[in-house]
Amino acid sequence: MDGIIKRLFKNTDMNDETERKEAYGKFSGIVGIIANIFLFVGKFAAGTIFNSVAVVADGFNNLSDAGSSFISFISFKLSGKPADKEHPYGHARIEYITSMAVSFIVLMVGIELFKSSVDKIIHPEESVFSGVMLAVLGASVLVKIGLYTMNRILGKKVKSIMLLATAADSLSDTLATGAVAVSIIIGKIAGVNLDGYMGVIVACFILFTGYKVLRSTMNNIIGMAPEHELVSDINHFIMSYPGILGVHDLIVHSYGTGCCFASAHVEVSGDENVFESHDKIDNIEKDILQKMKVHLVIHMDPIEVNDETVNNMRKIVRDDVKALGTELGSNFEIHDFRMVTGTTHTNLIFDVVVPFECKNTNAQIEKLVKNRIHSINDNYFAVINIDRQ
Repeated sequence: MDGIIKRLFKNTDMNDETERKEAYGKFSGIVGIIANIFLFVGKFAAGTIFNSVAVVADGFNNLSDAGSSFISFISFKLSGKPADKEHPYGHARIEYITSMAVSFIVLMVGIELFKSSVDKIIHPEESVFSGVMLAVLGASVLVKIGLYTMNRILGKKVKSIMLLATAADSLSDTLATGAVAVSIIIGKIAGVNLDGYMGVIVACFILFTGYKVLRSTMNNIIGMAPEHELVSDINHFIMSYPGILGVHDLIVHSYGTGCCFASAHVEVSGDENVFESHDKIDNIEKDILQKMKVHLVIHMDPIEVNDETVNNMRKIVRDDVKALGTELGSNFEIHDFRMVTGTTHTNLIFDVVVPFECKNTNAQIEKLVKNRIHSINDNYFAVINIDRQ
C-alpha cells in the first residue's frame, strides 16, 4: 500500500510524520470518494427499480460516506500545513473540526432515513425480489470490508482519529448492508415485507456511528487525559538519565497527531552543581524531542538527599500518607518534600498526589493529612498542596 501512495504523491517525504499522515489521509479520501459514489449509484438504481427503501437508504448512507471522504481529503490537506504566526502550534486540530462536521452529516442522513423508513412501515409497498439487488449488496459488503481494513491499517500507522473513525463507519456499513441482504432473503422465503423495518435498523446503525464519531471528536476538542502508555514512556525516558531522582506534575497537551507538548517537574540532588543539573535537563529536553517527538519543558526541583533526618522524615511521611490513601480506598503519593526546622516548631512542606477518582474533597484530605503529621510530633506542622492527577 505504501508503494502505491508513494507513486501517487511523489513529492511526499514518507519519513516525515506530518507529510506521511497527510498522504495517507488524502489517499483514503480519494479511494473512499470513488468507492462510495459507485456504491450509491448501484444501490440507488437497484433500490428504485425494485422498490426497496432499505436498499435506497443504504445507498444514501454511501453517499454520505462519499461526502465524509471528501471532507476527510480536505481535512488532511489543511491539517498538514506548517505552523505560522497566527497558529504557532500548527493546524493538526483541523482534523477534529472536520471530524465533527462529518459526524453531523452522518447524523442528518440517519435521521432522514429513519423518517422515510418509518413511513414505509406505516404505508408499506411491495418490494420486488431480485438477484441483481442481492449482487449489488454483496459487492457492497466486500468493498466496505476492504475500506475498513485499509483505513484501520493506515489509521493505526499514523494514529489518526479521522481514519479510525472512517474505518469504524465502514464496519458498521458492512453490518447494515448485510442485514438488508438477509432481510430481503427472509422476506422472499417467508413472504414477509421487512423492508421498512430493516430501513429503520440501517438508520439506527448510521445514527450510532455518527454519535460515536461526534463523541470521540468532542473528547479530543475538550481535552482528554493522555494515553497511559505515553505518560509511562515519558516518565521512563526521563528517569533513565543518571542523577534523576523523581518525576512529577507531568502535563501533556496534544495539538493533533505529531504535535505534542509537555511539561514536568524533575527532582535532582540539591548538592549537585547547578550548571551540571541544568545541562542534564537540557539534554533530556533535546533527546526526547528527537526520539519521541515531544516538546518537553522541565522544571528542576533540587531536593535534600544527604541529610539523614530529612530522609527519614520523608520516608515516614510518605508511608503515613500512603496508608491514609489506602484507608480512603485510593492511592496517595508525595513529592517536593522539604523540612524547615524552627525554634518552636518544624514545618513539613510537600505536595500530596491524589487521583481524580478519590471522592474526598481537597479540604477533607488536607485536614486528615495535617492531623496525621501533627500526631507524629506536636511540633510538626504540615504545609501541603493537594495535586489532583
